Amino acid sequence: MNEPPHKSFPDALAERVAAMADACTQCGKCFEVCPITEPAGLSEAEPRTVLAGVVDILRTGVGNEPARKWASSCLLSGECIEACDYGINPRFMLAMARTGMARRQHEPREQRRQGVEGFRKVARDVTHISRLQLDDALLARLGQKADAPKNEAGEDIRPDFVFYTGCNVLKTPHIALLALDIMDAIGATYRTMGGPSHCCGVVQMRTGDVDTSGRFAQATMDKLASGKSGQVVSWCPSCHVQFTETTLPTVEKARGAKPFEMTPFMLYLRGNLDRLRPLLRLRVPMRVALHKHPGVHGVVEAAQDILQAVPGVELVDLKQPAIGAMANYFRALPKLRNELQKNELDAAEAAGVDALVAVYHADHRELCAHEAVRPFKIMNVLEIVGASMGLHHDDDYKRLKIMNDADAILADCHDLVARHGLDPETTRAAIRAMLEEQPLPVR
Repeated sequence: MNEPPHKSFPDALAERVAAMADACTQCGKCFEVCPITEPAGLSEAEPRTVLAGVVDILRTGVGNEPARKWASSCLLSGECIEACDYGINPRFMLAMARTGMARRQHEPREQRRQGVEGFRKVARDVTHISRLQLDDALLARLGQKADAPKNEAGEDIRPDFVFYTGCNVLKTPHIALLALDIMDAIGATYRTMGGPSHCCGVVQMRTGDVDTSGRFAQATMDKLASGKSGQVVSWCPSCHVQFTETTLPTVEKARGAKPFEMTPFMLYLRGNLDRLRPLLRLRVPMRVALHKHPGVHGVVEAAQDILQAVPGVELVDLKQPAIGAMANYFRALPKLRNELQKNELDAAEAAGVDALVAVYHADHRELCAHEAVRPFKIMNVLEIVGASMGLHHDDDYKRLKIMNDADAILADCHDLVARHGLDPETTRAAIRAMLEEQPLPVR
């Protein structure tokens, strides 16, 4: 008897959304624990009314004004997930509400146009900013310009797992390179994948182009499934949430199974602390504060445990709010983002720390230029770990960002621009985008 054909990605996703809308009791508990209701101007909104509006958006794309505002302001903090007593993921519900609003607002052609435009901008910026810092050998090490490794028979070598960088960490490649160095040191067998050729589909989903998002995500998913263990170790929280909450469950519904499980890098590293600890040989006498985003469950706690394992490190709690998945999710609430960043920088200065340390690349991009005017360093967690292991990669992104001059940066990197055959004007546009990514002006 022939097996029934698989559902399409859009059909499977629509079924998930419909089931979620039916299962939601509209109790409002998720809204009550959300940390952004007040900054979003929703402190007086009635929770049940908001949730009724969200469910209406899922079904019709319309909803009410408080529901639309709440969905548009979501920072992916994740507190709502634990608050739900009915097994619903409210964060995914809000993501699908945003997709529903985008689909209602624009015709499919416009959805696709916006998705293509957004993807091309990401690809331009990632390609050019990474190549201003890396030669071909390092790009190949990060999964760019590299074929799969072969055995003597010419067959692809299957690693234990795939390390999935996502796209934007390639703008700050010292972070990703340190991750590779650390995995090499503890004896991990992996293959690195990422960059625009391994898109998670989140850009297209935001514009409402579900079909293209699904095709991109499934193509990437099939590449990521090349490991032997059924495991993918992820770096980017945006890609992690997109895969674990949207793509993989939808593919499981469409195909009957999902090809792998996905683990955040910080949780992977903490799970291998017994292998890492003997390699932390050098003291790193620093007082450090951790810049925190709790959007991917357990990552903040894992980063704290890893930092506390480094000899000489004193971890200082600045008593600042921890909100969202990553700094760039604050686009809808710029005033809140600037306020939080300024308060944290001021608190770090008052506490006399040696470094303010972030986990994710987007946070590093937004914070690093403040090192020029603050009495402490802006670093990544892996730089602290690497210092104890005798590992180092220059943070050229921070050096270029602090220059704050597109012409000077282009001149500084002219050798790599020529070596990679980059168009100077396109490169200048990518540099300007890099410099414009400075929400809180440097003091």
